[in-house]
Amino acid sequence: MIRTITFALAAALSTAAYAAEPARPVLKAEALVTGGIVRVGDLIDNAGIIANVAIFRAPDLGATGVVPADAVVDAVRAHALIGLDTNGLTEVVVTRAAREIPVADVEAAVARALSARFNLGDAKEITVKFERDPTAIQVEPNAKGEPRVARIAYDPRSGRFDAALEIPTGAAGVSTLRMNGRAAVTADVVTLSHAVDRGAIIKTTDIIVERRPRAEIGRENVSNRDQVIGMAARNNLRAGTPLRAADLMKPELVQRNETVTLVYEVPGITLTVRGKAVEGGAEGDVISVLNEQSKRTVQGIIVGPGRVIISTGSPRLAANLAPSATETRQ
Repeated sequence: MIRTITFALAAALSTAAYAAEPARPVLKAEALVTGGIVRVGDLIDNAGIIANVAIFRAPDLGATGVVPADAVVDAVRAHALIGLDTNGLTEVVVTRAAREIPVADVEAAVARALSARFNLGDAKEITVKFERDPTAIQVEPNAKGEPRVARIAYDPRSGRFDAALEIPTGAAGVSTLRMNGRAAVTADVVTLSHAVDRGAIIKTTDIIVERRPRAEIGRENVSNRDQVIGMAARNNLRAGTPLRAADLMKPELVQRNETVTLVYEVPGITLTVRGKAVEGGAEGDVISVLNEQSKRTVQGIIVGPGRVIISTGSPRLAANLAPSATETRQ
C-alpha cells in the first residue's frame, strides 16, 4: 500500500514538473510588425520575458524585408534565450503594416483646393497631373484622416500648381509633403481607340471616353458614347482624335451600284421592281435609283437595307404600268 502511494506521488510530481516546463522558443517563418522596430516576440514564438526587446529596424511602411535566421540567433544570444528552435528555417520574412492612401485621393484633395481657392468650377471636372509620377502613400495603420492641402499656388495661364499637403502619420501627427504639377478644367470627349475606315460601323470596343482640357474641345465634339455607337465614319478617322458630329453619319444601308428593290405604294396597291442604286445612302436619305425595267432614273427614300420606296407623287414609276384608256386618249 505504501509503495503504491509512493509511486503515485512520484508520477504526480513528474507530471507537474513536465507541465511547469516552459514552451520551447520557436522561430517564425513570417512576421507582421507595427512601428519602426522589430522585437524578439515578432520573430520568435514563446520568447518569454524578452519578447518586447527591440533587435532590428523594421522595413519601410508597407514594405517587406528578409532577416537571416542566423542573424536572429545572434541577436537573441546576448539576451540569454536558450534552446531556440529555428524550425529548419534559413530566413524570416518581415512585413511592416501600413495603411495606403491612393494617388487618386491625393489628386482629389488638390482638385478640391483648386476649386475652392481659385474658382475653377466643380472639383470633379479638374484633372490633376503631378510633375513626377507619384506612388501610393503609406502611413501607419492607426493614422487617422486623409491628406489635406495646407498651401497651394496656381498659375491660371500655364496651369501649374505648387502644393504643400499634410499627411497623417499616426498619434494625431502629420507630415508635410510638397507636390507640384499641372491642373486643367476638363470635360468628357469620345475618341477612337484605333483608326476607323470610312463607312465602318463604330462599335463599343472602338471608342474611349477621355477627359481632355476644355480649351482643346469644341462645341462640335461628341461627349456621349451613345451618340457614336452604331454610327458610321463619314471619312477615314485616326486613333486618339476627338470625334465631332460631322465625323459621323448613319450607316449606309444601300451601296452605290447595289441592286435594290424599288417599292411603289398607293392605298391598296404595292408594286415592286428591281433597280440599281446610282448612289449610296443611309436610312431616310433620298437617292437616285435606275429602274432596270424602264431604264429610267427615279428618286426614292431608303427605308431599309437594299430597299427604296418611291414617293406616291412620283410619276416616273407609273411609266412601268400599262397606260390607262384615259391616258391613251390624251
